[in-house]
Amino acid sequence: MFAKEVNTIHFVGVCGSAMASVAALCRELGFVVTGSDENIYPPMSTFLEAHGIRIIPGHGESNLDHQPDLIVIGNAMKRGNPEIERALDERLNICSLPELVRDRFLPGKHSVVIAGTHGKTTSTSLLAWIMESAGLAPGFLIGGLPNNFACGARTGQGKHFLVEGDEYDTAFFDKRSKFVHYQPDTVILNNIEYDHADIFPDLAAVKRAFRQLVAIVPRRGLIIANGEDANVREVVHGAHCHLRFFTKADAEGFVVPLAGEHNQYNAAAVAMCAGELGLSREQIQRGFSTFTGVKRRMEVRGEEAGVTVLDDFAHHPTAIAETIRAIREKYPHRRLWALFEPRSNTTRRNVFQHELTESLSLADGVFISRVDRLQELHENERLNPDAIIAQLRSHGKMAEYSPNADAIVNRLVPNLLDRDVVAVFSNGKFDGIHEKLLTRLRQSA
Repeated sequence: MFAKEVNTIHFVGVCGSAMASVAALCRELGFVVTGSDENIYPPMSTFLEAHGIRIIPGHGESNLDHQPDLIVIGNAMKRGNPEIERALDERLNICSLPELVRDRFLPGKHSVVIAGTHGKTTSTSLLAWIMESAGLAPGFLIGGLPNNFACGARTGQGKHFLVEGDEYDTAFFDKRSKFVHYQPDTVILNNIEYDHADIFPDLAAVKRAFRQLVAIVPRRGLIIANGEDANVREVVHGAHCHLRFFTKADAEGFVVPLAGEHNQYNAAAVAMCAGELGLSREQIQRGFSTFTGVKRRMEVRGEEAGVTVLDDFAHHPTAIAETIRAIREKYPHRRLWALFEPRSNTTRRNVFQHELTESLSLADGVFISRVDRLQELHENERLNPDAIIAQLRSHGKMAEYSPNADAIVNRLVPNLLDRDVVAVFSNGKFDGIHEKLLTRLRQSA
């Protein structure tokens, strides 16, 4: 992709968290960067604007009239997209985001890939900050916005480059998992569960993807694997590189500023990895002590009328359950309301119908909104929110289906009491429900 001189880069689907971070990184390196997307909303829209990147609303052939030297195609983009069709017709220079990262940012670096179904963003952010606070100045690509850094990606002055290794596919023209592009020297493999029902038919297919990652770690490399996860142990069996297993106990002795058992595993993996990379326990603890988290991970969006409103990216039943437990730990003896938007490609489907019911039952009250893009799914595939609500009510929970954010706010606010906690679970903007709720609470105070 860099066979010819590249000065201008256009990102198709620029508002994805990783796409936005790399676009900002390319802008800082001196490239002229533009991008297009249909779903333009904060925090990514404001982040891109702050970095001087022009976002073109929607996808049209005219978006490429400026003839960019390189076009980066986001993995959510499909054939039929006018920009993709023009790029193919005119044989323009296209690549996927993982290819760009591999060819532009990884050469000469020690690549550390943080993988697993859950905890990737937090673990990558935590490890990056521990290394930064120890003076190692790592480069990194994180699929979120870590509070300790100005953005989710940078080249770094040190010899390490940390990548959040996603098992989702790379692009419409490359159905391998993203992480196979990242030339790993060190891998953290935290957990493996079934997810991404739109591209993986079953857990066996997910395991095959992770085996591909294990297969490309060089013999001098290292995999740090969760010894308490049976799927992880199965996938790393027979690896041709060095292998170290961690357990939750490896976080003991450290003061970790993150609530929840899942974050104990994240911290244990990161501590072991940091130690393998040469850091002392004192350096690791210094990073833990000054870590300030990641946006959209139990993020406090505001407090009005004594009600605390949290935003969380969790959209897998395990992640929702673990986050609710962590919220209970951080906010003990307080009523907890869970607002859930079935928006991800997995939770829109009924593959986790029972599991979502179990996870949401851990809250005191539950509201579920309309399933996103319902028309794209066959009736037999769709999640049934009404069935979840009925099941929750049968166990004595206050639970309601409301089609949108406004309807949820209207029904929820009269039921809220001082010291209540409202947790919003969505991998999208949920129609701005956080601000709508806070505004209504402010008016009612």
